[in-house]
Amino acid sequence: MPYPEMLVSPMRAELTNVGFKELKTAEEVEQTMSQSEGLSLVVVNSVCGCAAGAARPGIIRSLTNDKKPDNLYTVFAGQDLEAVAKAREFMMPFPPSSPSVALFKNGQLVHFVERMNIEGHTAEQVADQLRKAYDQHC
Repeated sequence: MPYPEMLVSPMRAELTNVGFKELKTAEEVEQTMSQSEGLSLVVVNSVCGCAAGAARPGIIRSLTNDKKPDNLYTVFAGQDLEAVAKAREFMMPFPPSSPSVALFKNGQLVHFVERMNIEGHTAEQVADQLRKAYDQHC
């Protein structure tokens, strides 16, 4: 059963307030990913502590880099179930992980940050991982 919207809306807003577009259905994910050009960042958002303490703050900090993604998208694990499932199809061969961050170049997965690379790390460490990926792929 999905988390209550009133619980997740502030967590959604952390990303949408800085320009992320929410993808809430499998159809939105499919259409967005099939038409995406340039560099796209897709965040699998989550209610867990590492999402709040490291993932979201690190992702937001990473966007201050000189090079950064052209497109910013997010799906919410435990809430937008079909959208998350469809997004994870594009993130194969990586196993389901939330939170997680995927970087796509012209629709092709080029970098993936799994929960194990977020949990136990600081927001700045997460930001550094992403900045390096942006520098490499932009």
